[in-house]
Amino acid sequence: MHAIRAAHAFDGIRFLPGGATVFLEADRIVGVETGRGDLPDGVEVVEYAGTVLPGLIDCHTHLVADSTVGGLERAGAMPDEAIDIVIIESLRAHAAAGVTTVRDLGDRDYRTLVFRDRPGLPRVVASGPPLTTPGGHCHFLGGVVDGNLRAAVVARAERGVDVIKVMASGGFATLGTDQLGAQFTVAELAALVDEAHGAGLPVVAHAHSAIGMRNAVAAGVDGIEHFTGLTSEGPRIDDDLLHEVARRGVYIDLTMGSDRSLLSRMPAPPPPLAALAARLGFTSFEAFYLSRIGVFSRLRERGVAVVTGVDSGMGPAKRHGNAWRTIGELVEGGHTVAEALAAATSVAAEACGLAGKTGRLAAGYAADVLIVDGDLAQDPSLLSVPREVLVRGTPVGLA
Repeated sequence: MHAIRAAHAFDGIRFLPGGATVFLEADRIVGVETGRGDLPDGVEVVEYAGTVLPGLIDCHTHLVADSTVGGLERAGAMPDEAIDIVIIESLRAHAAAGVTTVRDLGDRDYRTLVFRDRPGLPRVVASGPPLTTPGGHCHFLGGVVDGNLRAAVVARAERGVDVIKVMASGGFATLGTDQLGAQFTVAELAALVDEAHGAGLPVVAHAHSAIGMRNAVAAGVDGIEHFTGLTSEGPRIDDDLLHEVARRGVYIDLTMGSDRSLLSRMPAPPPPLAALAARLGFTSFEAFYLSRIGVFSRLRERGVAVVTGVDSGMGPAKRHGNAWRTIGELVEGGHTVAEALAAATSVAAEACGLAGKTGRLAAGYAADVLIVDGDLAQDPSLLSVPREVLVRGTPVGLA
Protein backbone atom coordinates (compact mmCIF):
# COMPACT_ATOMS: atom_id res chain seq x y z
CA MET A 1 0.00 0.00 0.00
CA HIS A 2 1.14 3.56 -0.73
CA ALA A 3 -0.45 6.97 -0.46
CA ILE A 4 -0.91 10.29 -2.23
CA ARG A 5 -1.36 13.37 -0.07
CA ALA A 6 -2.47 16.67 -1.57
CA ALA A 7 -3.16 20.09 -0.10
CA HIS A 8 -6.47 20.22 -1.95
CA ALA A 9 -8.87 17.45 -2.92
CA PHE A 10 -12.09 16.92 -4.86
CA ASP A 11 -13.65 13.50 -4.26
CA GLY A 12 -16.00 13.41 -7.23
CA ILE A 13 -18.82 15.21 -5.43
CA ARG A 14 -17.30 17.91 -3.26
CA PHE A 15 -14.06 19.57 -2.27
CA LEU A 16 -12.65 18.10 0.94
CA PRO A 17 -11.58 20.58 3.62
CA GLY A 18 -7.88 20.48 4.35
CA GLY A 19 -7.01 18.31 1.38
CA ALA A 20 -6.79 14.54 1.58
CA THR A 21 -4.61 11.46 1.74
CA VAL A 22 -5.58 8.78 -0.76
CA PHE A 23 -4.42 5.24 0.03
CA LEU A 24 -3.80 2.97 -2.96
CA GLU A 25 -3.12 -0.71 -3.37
CA ALA A 26 -2.55 -2.13 -6.86
CA ASP A 27 -5.44 -0.87 -9.02
CA ARG A 28 -7.75 0.13 -6.14
CA ILE A 29 -8.33 3.00 -3.77
CA VAL A 30 -8.42 1.45 -0.30
CA GLY A 31 -9.05 4.55 1.77
CA VAL A 32 -9.36 8.34 1.80
CA GLU A 33 -8.71 10.55 4.83
CA THR A 34 -9.24 14.29 4.93
CA GLY A 35 -6.60 16.62 6.31
CA ARG A 36 -3.14 15.57 7.37
CA GLY A 37 -3.59 12.67 9.75
CA ASP A 38 -0.87 10.24 10.80
CA LEU A 39 0.11 7.57 8.30
CA PRO A 40 0.19 3.86 9.15
CA ASP A 41 3.67 2.47 9.66
CA GLY A 42 5.44 1.48 6.48
CA VAL A 43 3.19 3.42 4.10
CA GLU A 44 5.13 5.44 1.55
CA VAL A 45 3.53 8.76 0.71
CA VAL A 46 4.07 11.24 -2.12
CA GLU A 47 3.02 14.77 -1.24
CA TYR A 48 1.67 17.42 -3.60
CA ALA A 49 0.88 21.08 -3.05
CA GLY A 50 -1.88 20.92 -5.66
CA THR A 51 -5.23 19.16 -6.04
CA VAL A 52 -6.01 15.45 -6.24
CA LEU A 53 -9.25 14.32 -7.89
CA PRO A 54 -10.68 11.37 -9.82
CA GLY A 55 -9.56 10.96 -13.41
CA LEU A 56 -11.80 12.69 -15.93
CA ILE A 57 -14.36 10.95 -18.16
CA ASP A 58 -15.01 11.88 -21.78
CA CYS A 59 -18.55 10.64 -22.45
CA HIS A 60 -18.40 11.09 -26.22
CA THR A 61 -15.35 10.13 -28.21
CA HIS A 62 -14.57 8.50 -31.54
CA LEU A 63 -11.31 6.67 -31.00
CA VAL A 64 -11.10 5.63 -34.65
CA ALA A 65 -10.96 9.29 -35.71
CA ASP A 66 -7.60 11.06 -35.68
CA SER A 67 -8.76 14.64 -34.99
CA THR A 68 -8.33 15.74 -38.58
CA VAL A 69 -11.09 17.08 -40.82
CA GLY A 70 -12.92 14.08 -42.26
CA GLY A 71 -11.06 11.62 -40.03
CA LEU A 72 -14.16 9.71 -38.96
CA GLU A 73 -15.37 9.18 -42.51
CA ARG A 74 -11.91 8.03 -43.60
CA ALA A 75 -11.96 5.48 -40.79
CA GLY A 76 -14.85 3.82 -42.57
CA ALA A 77 -12.48 2.69 -45.32
CA MET A 78 -9.22 2.17 -43.41
CA PRO A 79 -7.71 -1.30 -42.91
CA ASP A 80 -8.12 -2.73 -39.42
CA GLU A 81 -4.42 -2.46 -38.60
CA ALA A 82 -4.39 1.26 -39.36
CA ILE A 83 -7.52 1.85 -37.30
CA ASP A 84 -5.99 0.03 -34.33
CA ILE A 85 -2.99 2.37 -34.43
CA VAL A 86 -5.30 5.39 -34.39
CA ILE A 87 -7.25 3.94 -31.45
CA ILE A 88 -4.09 3.45 -29.38
CA GLU A 89 -2.83 6.94 -30.17
CA SER A 90 -6.23 8.39 -29.28
CA LEU A 91 -6.28 6.59 -25.93
CA ARG A 92 -2.75 7.74 -25.12
CA ALA A 93 -3.73 11.34 -25.83
CA HIS A 94 -6.69 11.03 -23.47
CA ALA A 95 -4.58 9.52 -20.70
CA ALA A 96 -1.91 12.20 -20.99
CA ALA A 97 -4.64 14.81 -20.51
CA GLY A 98 -6.01 13.22 -17.34
CA VAL A 99 -8.87 11.28 -18.94
CA THR A 100 -9.01 7.80 -17.42
CA THR A 101 -12.32 6.62 -18.94
CA VAL A 102 -13.86 7.24 -22.35
CA ARG A 103 -17.23 6.33 -23.81
CA ASP A 104 -16.78 5.59 -27.50
CA LEU A 105 -20.02 6.33 -29.32
CA GLY A 106 -19.14 5.36 -32.84
CA ASP A 107 -16.39 3.08 -34.07
CA ARG A 108 -15.92 0.94 -37.18
CA ASP A 109 -16.77 -2.76 -36.99
CA TYR A 110 -16.45 -2.94 -33.18
CA ARG A 111 -12.70 -2.24 -33.30
CA THR A 112 -12.67 -0.44 -29.92
CA LEU A 113 -14.00 -3.39 -27.93
CA VAL A 114 -10.64 -5.15 -27.69
CA PHE A 115 -9.08 -2.03 -26.14
CA ARG A 116 -11.47 -1.75 -23.19
CA ASP A 117 -9.07 -2.66 -20.39
CA ARG A 118 -5.55 -2.30 -21.73
CA PRO A 119 -3.02 -1.61 -18.93
CA GLY A 120 -2.05 2.04 -18.76
CA LEU A 121 -4.77 3.10 -21.20
CA PRO A 122 -8.15 4.61 -20.31
CA ARG A 123 -11.07 2.31 -19.69
CA VAL A 124 -13.32 2.16 -22.77
CA VAL A 125 -17.11 2.00 -22.65
CA ALA A 126 -17.99 1.00 -26.21
CA SER A 127 -21.09 1.17 -28.40
CA GLY A 128 -19.69 -0.29 -31.59
CA PRO A 129 -21.08 1.14 -34.85
CA PRO A 130 -24.01 3.49 -34.17
CA LEU A 131 -27.44 2.48 -35.45
CA THR A 132 -28.46 4.60 -38.41
CA THR A 133 -30.66 4.58 -41.49
CA PRO A 134 -29.53 3.73 -45.04
CA GLY A 135 -27.50 6.74 -46.12
CA GLY A 136 -28.01 8.20 -42.63
CA HIS A 137 -25.58 9.89 -40.30
CA CYS A 138 -22.30 7.94 -40.05
CA HIS A 139 -23.60 5.14 -42.28
CA PHE A 140 -19.99 4.56 -43.35
CA LEU A 141 -19.18 3.06 -39.94
CA GLY A 142 -21.23 -0.05 -40.71
CA GLY A 143 -24.27 0.43 -38.46
CA VAL A 144 -27.00 0.78 -41.10
CA VAL A 145 -30.34 -0.76 -40.09
CA ASP A 146 -33.17 -1.12 -42.57
CA GLY A 147 -36.20 -2.10 -40.54
CA ASN A 148 -35.39 -4.45 -37.66
CA LEU A 149 -33.92 -2.35 -34.86
CA ARG A 150 -34.49 -5.06 -32.27
CA ALA A 151 -32.33 -7.50 -34.21
CA ALA A 152 -29.61 -4.87 -34.49
CA VAL A 153 -29.63 -4.42 -30.71
CA VAL A 154 -29.44 -8.18 -30.17
CA ALA A 155 -26.46 -8.38 -32.52
CA ARG A 156 -24.64 -5.69 -30.56
CA ALA A 157 -25.44 -7.29 -27.24
CA GLU A 158 -24.00 -10.56 -28.54
CA ARG A 159 -20.82 -8.72 -29.53
CA GLY A 160 -20.54 -7.47 -25.95
CA VAL A 161 -21.08 -3.72 -26.32
CA ASP A 162 -21.61 -1.61 -23.20
CA VAL A 163 -24.13 0.88 -24.61
CA ILE A 164 -26.37 1.29 -27.66
CA LYS A 165 -25.91 4.44 -29.76
CA VAL A 166 -28.63 5.48 -32.20
CA MET A 167 -28.73 8.38 -34.64
CA ALA A 168 -32.08 10.06 -33.98
CA SER A 169 -31.35 12.86 -36.47
CA GLY A 170 -29.00 13.65 -39.30
CA GLY A 171 -25.55 15.02 -38.59
CA PHE A 172 -23.11 17.60 -39.86
CA ALA A 173 -20.39 15.04 -40.56
CA THR A 174 -22.54 13.23 -43.14
CA LEU A 175 -23.64 15.30 -46.11
CA GLY A 176 -27.11 14.56 -47.40
CA THR A 177 -28.62 13.77 -44.01
CA ASP A 178 -31.43 15.81 -42.48
CA GLN A 179 -30.10 17.78 -39.50
CA LEU A 180 -33.56 19.27 -38.89
CA GLY A 181 -35.54 16.03 -39.14
CA ALA A 182 -35.78 12.59 -37.54
CA GLN A 183 -34.14 9.38 -38.72
CA PHE A 184 -36.43 7.12 -36.67
CA THR A 185 -39.99 7.36 -35.33
CA VAL A 186 -40.88 7.27 -31.65
CA ALA A 187 -42.21 3.74 -32.09
CA GLU A 188 -38.99 2.55 -33.70
CA LEU A 189 -36.85 4.13 -31.00
CA ALA A 190 -39.11 2.74 -28.25
CA ALA A 191 -38.68 -0.78 -29.63
CA LEU A 192 -34.91 -0.27 -29.67
CA VAL A 193 -34.93 1.01 -26.08
CA ASP A 194 -37.11 -1.89 -24.91
CA GLU A 195 -34.77 -4.45 -26.46
CA ALA A 196 -31.66 -2.73 -25.13
CA HIS A 197 -32.98 -2.35 -21.60
CA GLY A 198 -34.05 -5.99 -21.67
CA ALA A 199 -30.41 -6.84 -22.37
CA GLY A 200 -29.21 -4.54 -19.58
CA LEU A 201 -27.84 -1.93 -21.97
CA PRO A 202 -28.43 1.84 -21.79
CA VAL A 203 -29.31 3.80 -24.92
CA VAL A 204 -27.93 7.17 -25.96
CA ALA A 205 -29.23 9.10 -28.94
CA HIS A 206 -27.46 11.52 -31.26
CA ALA A 207 -29.93 14.35 -31.82
CA HIS A 208 -29.31 17.74 -33.38
CA SER A 209 -32.93 18.38 -34.34
CA ALA A 210 -35.66 19.37 -31.93
CA ILE A 211 -37.90 16.61 -33.29
CA GLY A 212 -35.12 14.06 -32.89
CA MET A 213 -34.65 15.16 -29.28
CA ARG A 214 -38.38 14.91 -28.55
CA ASN A 215 -38.64 11.50 -30.18
CA ALA A 216 -35.68 10.22 -28.17
CA VAL A 217 -37.09 11.45 -24.86
CA ALA A 218 -40.54 10.04 -25.61
CA ALA A 219 -38.97 6.68 -26.48
CA GLY A 220 -37.19 6.46 -23.12
CA VAL A 221 -33.53 6.85 -24.02
CA ASP A 222 -31.05 7.23 -21.18
CA GLY A 223 -28.98 10.04 -22.69
CA ILE A 224 -28.94 12.52 -25.55
CA GLU A 225 -25.81 13.71 -27.31
CA HIS A 226 -25.49 17.22 -28.81
CA PHE A 227 -29.02 18.36 -27.81
CA THR A 228 -28.83 21.20 -30.32
CA GLY A 229 -32.56 21.78 -30.79
CA LEU A 230 -32.44 22.68 -34.47
CA THR A 231 -35.65 23.72 -36.20
CA SER A 232 -36.31 25.47 -39.51
CA GLU A 233 -36.32 28.74 -37.55
CA GLY A 234 -33.07 28.13 -35.69
CA PRO A 235 -32.24 26.44 -32.38
CA ARG A 236 -35.27 25.99 -30.09
CA ILE A 237 -35.12 24.09 -26.82
CA ASP A 238 -38.50 24.43 -25.11
CA ASP A 239 -38.94 24.55 -21.36
CA ASP A 240 -41.46 21.71 -21.44
CA LEU A 241 -38.86 19.45 -23.05
CA LEU A 242 -36.30 20.39 -20.40
CA HIS A 243 -38.87 19.60 -17.72
CA GLU A 244 -39.47 16.17 -19.22
CA VAL A 245 -35.74 15.50 -19.58
CA ALA A 246 -35.22 16.34 -15.91
CA ARG A 247 -38.26 14.31 -14.81
CA ARG A 248 -37.07 11.23 -16.66
CA GLY A 249 -33.45 11.59 -15.52
CA VAL A 250 -32.04 11.73 -19.05
CA TYR A 251 -28.33 12.60 -19.14
CA ILE A 252 -27.49 15.46 -21.50
CA ASP A 253 -24.13 15.91 -23.21
CA LEU A 254 -23.79 19.10 -25.27
CA THR A 255 -20.49 17.80 -26.74
CA MET A 256 -18.55 20.99 -26.10
CA GLY A 257 -14.85 21.12 -25.21
CA SER A 258 -13.56 22.59 -28.46
CA ASP A 259 -10.30 24.50 -28.64
CA ARG A 260 -11.82 27.94 -29.21
CA SER A 261 -8.58 29.37 -30.55
CA LEU A 262 -9.16 27.24 -33.65
CA LEU A 263 -12.84 27.99 -34.27
CA SER A 264 -12.27 31.20 -36.21
CA ARG A 265 -9.77 29.36 -38.41
CA MET A 266 -11.96 26.40 -39.28
CA PRO A 267 -12.19 25.71 -43.02
CA ALA A 268 -15.37 26.84 -44.71
CA PRO A 269 -18.10 24.18 -44.53
CA PRO A 270 -19.29 22.42 -47.69
CA PRO A 271 -21.91 24.44 -49.62
CA PRO A 272 -24.92 22.46 -48.29
CA LEU A 273 -23.87 23.08 -44.68
CA ALA A 274 -23.02 26.72 -45.39
CA ALA A 275 -26.50 27.17 -46.85
CA LEU A 276 -28.08 25.54 -43.80
CA ALA A 277 -26.06 27.74 -41.43
CA ALA A 278 -27.15 30.88 -43.29
CA ARG A 279 -30.75 29.72 -43.22
CA LEU A 280 -30.59 29.19 -39.46
CA GLY A 281 -28.84 32.49 -38.81
CA PHE A 282 -25.44 31.12 -37.79
CA THR A 283 -22.87 33.77 -38.70
CA SER A 284 -19.79 31.74 -37.72
CA PHE A 285 -18.64 28.57 -35.96
CA GLU A 286 -17.50 30.71 -33.06
CA ALA A 287 -20.79 32.60 -32.62
CA PHE A 288 -22.83 29.40 -32.72
CA TYR A 289 -20.47 27.65 -30.31
CA LEU A 290 -20.53 30.46 -27.76
CA SER A 291 -24.33 30.55 -27.88
CA ARG A 292 -24.30 26.99 -26.60
CA ILE A 293 -22.71 28.05 -23.30
CA GLY A 294 -26.05 29.58 -22.33
CA VAL A 295 -27.74 26.19 -22.69
CA PHE A 296 -25.68 24.95 -19.73
CA SER A 297 -27.35 27.59 -17.57
CA ARG A 298 -30.84 26.48 -18.61
CA LEU A 299 -30.00 22.85 -17.96
CA ARG A 300 -28.75 23.68 -14.47
CA GLU A 301 -31.82 25.77 -13.66
CA ARG A 302 -34.06 22.85 -14.63
CA GLY A 303 -32.08 20.27 -12.66
CA VAL A 304 -30.96 18.32 -15.71
CA ALA A 305 -28.05 15.92 -15.26
CA VAL A 306 -25.21 17.16 -17.47
CA VAL A 307 -22.15 15.14 -18.43
CA THR A 308 -18.96 16.07 -20.24
CA GLY A 309 -18.33 14.75 -23.71
CA VAL A 310 -16.32 16.35 -26.48
CA ASP A 311 -17.13 14.35 -29.62
CA SER A 312 -13.37 14.04 -29.55
CA GLY A 313 -11.54 13.01 -32.67
CA MET A 314 -13.94 14.91 -34.94
CA GLY A 315 -11.50 17.63 -35.97
CA PRO A 316 -8.55 19.79 -34.93
CA ALA A 317 -10.66 21.75 -32.43
CA LYS A 318 -11.93 18.52 -30.85
CA ARG A 319 -8.76 16.64 -30.15
CA HIS A 320 -8.64 13.60 -27.93
CA GLY A 321 -7.89 14.82 -24.40
CA ASN A 322 -10.02 17.97 -24.53
CA ALA A 323 -12.40 16.89 -21.76
CA TRP A 324 -10.88 19.39 -19.32
CA ARG A 325 -12.14 22.24 -21.49
CA THR A 326 -15.78 21.30 -20.89
CA ILE A 327 -15.38 21.92 -17.16
CA GLY A 328 -14.48 25.57 -17.66
CA GLU A 329 -17.42 25.93 -20.06
CA LEU A 330 -19.81 24.54 -17.47
CA VAL A 331 -18.53 27.13 -15.01
CA GLU A 332 -19.06 29.82 -17.65
CA GLY A 333 -22.61 28.53 -17.97
CA GLY A 334 -23.34 29.00 -14.28
CA HIS A 335 -22.28 25.74 -12.66
CA THR A 336 -20.08 25.83 -9.59
CA VAL A 337 -16.60 24.37 -9.98
CA ALA A 338 -17.65 21.38 -7.88
CA GLU A 339 -20.74 20.79 -10.04
CA ALA A 340 -18.67 21.03 -13.21
CA LEU A 341 -16.07 18.60 -11.90
CA ALA A 342 -18.80 16.19 -10.81
CA ALA A 343 -20.20 16.27 -14.35
CA ALA A 344 -16.80 15.05 -15.55
CA THR A 345 -16.31 12.43 -12.82
CA SER A 346 -19.06 10.94 -10.64
CA VAL A 347 -22.05 11.96 -12.77
CA ALA A 348 -20.27 10.91 -15.95
CA ALA A 349 -19.51 7.55 -14.33
CA GLU A 350 -23.20 7.07 -13.58
CA ALA A 351 -24.12 7.92 -17.18
CA CYS A 352 -21.56 5.40 -18.44
CA GLY A 353 -22.83 2.60 -16.20
CA LEU A 354 -19.75 2.79 -13.98
CA ALA A 355 -21.25 4.04 -10.72
CA GLY A 356 -19.38 2.45 -7.83
CA LYS A 357 -16.39 1.65 -10.05
CA THR A 358 -14.78 4.96 -11.00
CA GLY A 359 -15.40 8.71 -10.80
CA ARG A 360 -14.86 8.99 -7.04
CA LEU A 361 -12.00 9.15 -4.58
CA ALA A 362 -13.41 6.55 -2.20
CA ALA A 363 -12.52 3.12 -0.88
CA GLY A 364 -13.28 0.35 -3.35
CA TYR A 365 -13.12 2.53 -6.45
CA ALA A 366 -10.57 2.13 -9.22
CA ALA A 367 -7.32 4.00 -8.73
CA ASP A 368 -8.13 6.45 -11.51
CA VAL A 369 -6.45 9.55 -10.15
CA LEU A 370 -5.50 12.97 -11.49
CA ILE A 371 -3.24 15.51 -9.78
CA VAL A 372 -2.81 19.12 -10.87
CA ASP A 373 -0.78 21.97 -9.45
CA GLY A 374 -2.59 24.66 -7.45
CA ASP A 375 -6.10 24.98 -6.02
CA LEU A 376 -8.57 23.70 -8.59
CA ALA A 377 -11.49 25.24 -6.71
CA GLN A 378 -10.12 28.66 -7.61
CA ASP A 379 -8.97 27.95 -11.17
CA PRO A 380 -10.42 25.08 -13.26
CA SER A 381 -7.98 25.86 -16.09
CA LEU A 382 -5.27 24.18 -14.00
CA LEU A 383 -6.62 20.95 -15.48
CA SER A 384 -4.90 21.86 -18.74
CA VAL A 385 -1.53 20.73 -17.35
CA PRO A 386 -1.76 17.48 -15.36
CA ARG A 387 0.97 16.86 -12.82
CA GLU A 388 0.35 13.11 -12.45
CA VAL A 389 -2.18 10.65 -13.85
CA LEU A 390 -2.92 7.11 -12.68
CA VAL A 391 -5.08 4.80 -14.79
CA ARG A 392 -6.25 1.92 -12.58
CA GLY A 393 -3.12 2.46 -10.53
CA THR A 394 -0.67 2.60 -13.44
CA PRO A 395 1.23 5.89 -13.84
CA VAL A 396 0.83 7.53 -17.24
CA GLY A 397 3.80 9.02 -19.02
CA LEU A 398 3.20 12.75 -19.50
CA ALA A 399 4.85 14.76 -22.26
